[in-house]
Amino acid sequence: MRMLVTGGAGFVGSNFVRRVLAGAYPGVDASEVVVLDKLTYAGTLGSLERVMEDPRLRFVSGDICDTALLDEVMAGVSLVVHFAAETHVDRSIADGSEFLRSNVNGTFALLDSALRAKVDKFVLVSTDEVYGTITSESWDEQGLLEPNSPYAATKGAADLIARAFYKTHGLAVCITRCCNNYGPYQFPEKLIPLFVTNLLDGETVPLYGDGSNVREWVHVDDHCAGIALVAQHGDPGRIYNIGSAVEMTNEQVTALVLKELGHDWSMVRFVEDRKGHDHRYSLDHTRIRTELGYRDQVPFRQGLADTVRWYVDNRSWWEPLKKRVGSTSA
Repeated sequence: MRMLVTGGAGFVGSNFVRRVLAGAYPGVDASEVVVLDKLTYAGTLGSLERVMEDPRLRFVSGDICDTALLDEVMAGVSLVVHFAAETHVDRSIADGSEFLRSNVNGTFALLDSALRAKVDKFVLVSTDEVYGTITSESWDEQGLLEPNSPYAATKGAADLIARAFYKTHGLAVCITRCCNNYGPYQFPEKLIPLFVTNLLDGETVPLYGDGSNVREWVHVDDHCAGIALVAQHGDPGRIYNIGSAVEMTNEQVTALVLKELGHDWSMVRFVEDRKGHDHRYSLDHTRIRTELGYRDQVPFRQGLADTVRWYVDNRSWWEPLKKRVGSTSA
């Protein structure tokens, strides 16, 4: 099977590629994995260094809005897994134009090319943020789309376009919506890697508002395992939430990171809250558990400790990236 992975040099995409090539998903056994990535600030070939010499991997540097390139790389592809997206909410608030271009126009161009190439399966990797914020209980896949940031709005638009390609053209599209990810190779602008790398550099960490915002956390390995299940067994036209039921406030996560690195709250600076900051995300992932047998495997405390240790041991990966773009709040 020939597989196309967009955004395969990013955090989640590179994890998926490495694990596919390592044989972690026997039902998703690719004879060739084509990675298409524009290598923007958050994508780096260093995330694929371990597998770059694998003869099954073909890396293509390019833009998902380039229709001629898409038709070239799509030829003979059976499965598309679409990770490529602009993702950081703060950046979308500052300027959402690239988010519209990449997340909406780019997704449309990919779907259109996949349709022409008669691809067997197309998996769109989305986010829980398309649902907006929820005070109590959890969203299931029938939840309304009520995004509150330009980033989330563009991801919601991409979901709807993908659904339309299934309904109108019969393209076998599945959509996954996952909660907050963490793990190795995450670009150091998101909460956990930003805080860890700041502390390793002796810098304070910027915590939004009063730190009471609640997020659900899943290890990137578990997220990718869920994507692989959907790629193999997901019903066309279906949406699958991927969650963990591990909900923590940003303050609680900060406390755990401080403890792992032997620091106290003197290293925390509270900063002005993000505009339109969603207070709580929470996913009901009953569907993927009951229909596809998904189970998250990595306990949060152990996964966090392992992630902190990875950043301690891999300064050569994250330090150049951080110097290039600087720090943001999380």
